[in-house]
Amino acid sequence: MKKAFGILGFICFTLAGCSLSSNRTTDNKLMPNDFIIVNDLVKEAHFDIKYYGKDNFVGTPVDGYDAPLCVLQKRAAEGLVKASNAALKEGYRLKILDCYRPQRAVSHFVRWASNLADTVTKTHYYPNIPKSTLLGPYIAEKSGHSRGATLDVTLEKRSAENTWEPVDMGTPFDFFDPLSHTVNSEVGESVLQNRQRLIRYMQAGNFVNYELEWWHFSQQEQVYPNTYFDFPLQLTTDNTR
Repeated sequence: MKKAFGILGFICFTLAGCSLSSNRTTDNKLMPNDFIIVNDLVKEAHFDIKYYGKDNFVGTPVDGYDAPLCVLQKRAAEGLVKASNAALKEGYRLKILDCYRPQRAVSHFVRWASNLADTVTKTHYYPNIPKSTLLGPYIAEKSGHSRGATLDVTLEKRSAENTWEPVDMGTPFDFFDPLSHTVNSEVGESVLQNRQRLIRYMQAGNFVNYELEWWHFSQQEQVYPNTYFDFPLQLTTDNTR
């Protein structure tokens, strides 16, 4: 962890007549008022923000990820609560891997993809294709994540021992390969059923899947469809805010 943090403030918005609040806040004044930190709002969800640490295809912490936060625009946050509740009703929970992504992080991805000498993560993330083919099909100069209404998510299932176990999705997150296409039959019927289950839960929150990445979901009606934000993910150290 880069920083330790605790109860640092709150952000509140209204959902179906009820008040949801977060006990965290950012110290970045560039974040729009209708963007919120949802880590403490989504019941039972497991947050594992991959670009905050080294466990990702770049192999290092990514620019703009100064805290392991899931930030979303209000409408997407409301949808995520509904999706999480749909999963919990059937004994599953969401594992959230990435939410809002600063433009500076996207630019970091592009620089990494352009450096063909760096292949440290090839075995795990793109074993079947050359790195020179990543720009364009897999890594773009702009990302829907930067609009605050897209997130990457997988599933965990409650076991008989009341622990949460990963659900087999056929490939790791950010696996650059046709096997990651949502309806690729080569992954087997049970995996396809797991992917369809995730889609069904996310549809409860008005999210639609990106067919080339089973983990990637976007709100169908977005508040900022043409805006790419660049405020970093960080927490305040000022408890008076």
